Amino acid sequence: MNLSRSEQKRRVKQVEKLVVELVALPAGLLEKLPVDEEVQQLLQEVAGLKGGSRKRQIKYITKLLRDISTEELYAFLEKRKGTELHKKKQFHELEYLRDILIEEAIVARREAKAEHLDLTEDWPSAVVEDIAEELPSVDRHELHRLAFFFAMGRNRQHSREIFRLLQAAQEKELMTRKMQQEM
Repeated sequence: MNLSRSEQKRRVKQVEKLVVELVALPAGLLEKLPVDEEVQQLLQEVAGLKGGSRKRQIKYITKLLRDISTEELYAFLEKRKGTELHKKKQFHELEYLRDILIEEAIVARREAKAEHLDLTEDWPSAVVEDIAEELPSVDRHELHRLAFFFAMGRNRQHSREIFRLLQAAQEKELMTRKMQQEM
């Protein structure tokens, strides 16, 4: 799934917030972080910096972390501090998925209308397939149906239902992963 530049910037901002949270950790916890030694050293150095040099160093660490998976870092922070940062990240990802699905449905309806065709509830959607890859337990038919209804009437209730459906699928995935890790 190709991300828009705005979405890429939002995701980098999320990583930057993660780095700020990591910098605030005590030195003893920084040594236990699931990252390489270079990043640990850089995080420890930030503690003694102030002002612009601190911001630059945080941006540099963000640059190093933005291309790798940060799930382990979020899990580490959640375990140690009970942070809401990971939950916010998941919330924004669901909002993004909902928004691109709705946008695709609106474009599909507009194209069908231009060709004097009727858009049906089971319209072809690449976004639904991408979502199903990411969240296998999601009800594809229901996503198609709700996106179709939103495109037809712009009722915000359908948008909220899409979000709830995605949220339930995400929670189910997280529970499944957690159960697999415990085994």
